Amino acid sequence: MRKVAVVVQDGVEPFGLGAMCEVWAEPYHAEDDNPVFDFHIVAPRPGRVRGPSGFDLFVEEGLEVAEDADLVCISPKRDFREPSPEVVALLQRADARGAHIFAHCTAAFLLGEAGLLDGRHCTTHWRHVPDLIEAYPQAHVDADVLYVQEGNIVTGAGSAAGLDAALHLMRQQFGARVAASTARRMVVPPHRDGGQAQFIVRAVPDCTAETLGPLLTWILDNLSEDLDVDSLARRSHMSARTFARRFRDETGTTPHAWVTAQRVMAAEELLEQTDHPVEWIASEVGFGNAGMLRHHFARSRGVSPQRYRRIFNSGEATA
Repeated sequence: MRKVAVVVQDGVEPFGLGAMCEVWAEPYHAEDDNPVFDFHIVAPRPGRVRGPSGFDLFVEEGLEVAEDADLVCISPKRDFREPSPEVVALLQRADARGAHIFAHCTAAFLLGEAGLLDGRHCTTHWRHVPDLIEAYPQAHVDADVLYVQEGNIVTGAGSAAGLDAALHLMRQQFGARVAASTARRMVVPPHRDGGQAQFIVRAVPDCTAETLGPLLTWILDNLSEDLDVDSLARRSHMSARTFARRFRDETGTTPHAWVTAQRVMAAEELLEQTDHPVEWIASEVGFGNAGMLRHHFARSRGVSPQRYRRIFNSGEATA
């Protein structure tokens, strides 16, 4: 993934566009060796692009610049019920050649118009979920997730979820270290994912949960400990039942799923940054043995730990 093109249209939402610029448009990296992308903002008709928030954009490049982009991002816009035929055609061509396509918030409607959501899991901002379901009944709309990936297409729920989804793509293409340093530069929590390899179920919240924040921080520093529900409930001075309910209320997932996701993420970093054997890493992050690490890693990431290490230690990801 080297060339990134972001498509903007009249009514472009400034936060959605800004999020994409923050992730993909950084011109240099003095503090790390993260990749620098061939970044372009394009429009169906170059020139003035009207904004809904008191200022407009001036875009010099047209859609033809996106024809060979490795990643085509569609920035959301206010009047999303008026799809651009030129953008629809661009998306169809990008999908046909296997490019990555990312659309969050109302931009998902353009994917639907292009027929790219038929039979696929997707999401959009919760306000517009009923409209997306009605407009594109062949799409499998997941209403309660932050972002979804199926194949080469990623859809996000809007606003800050666009950053989570973009960091997911960064992690997938370049590994945990690059995604973490990108997040650090933007002063946001590192990319967080969960669920199965086919699509992301829910991004794991950061450690600012209302009452469990200190516990979550402690867990991250003690992943090798016994972190079952009873142990965590005792540390929180709650019954196991109350703790499990409070945990789901504040994080959107179960204690087991949250801890497992953090252990997989920690294993990713150790696989990238050390040459320790898988058995040692499994013990260090709390899986106990290499078999358990392989099981959870393959289920979550779709590859074995050894394969992941070969990809992100050998330069294969960059290639």
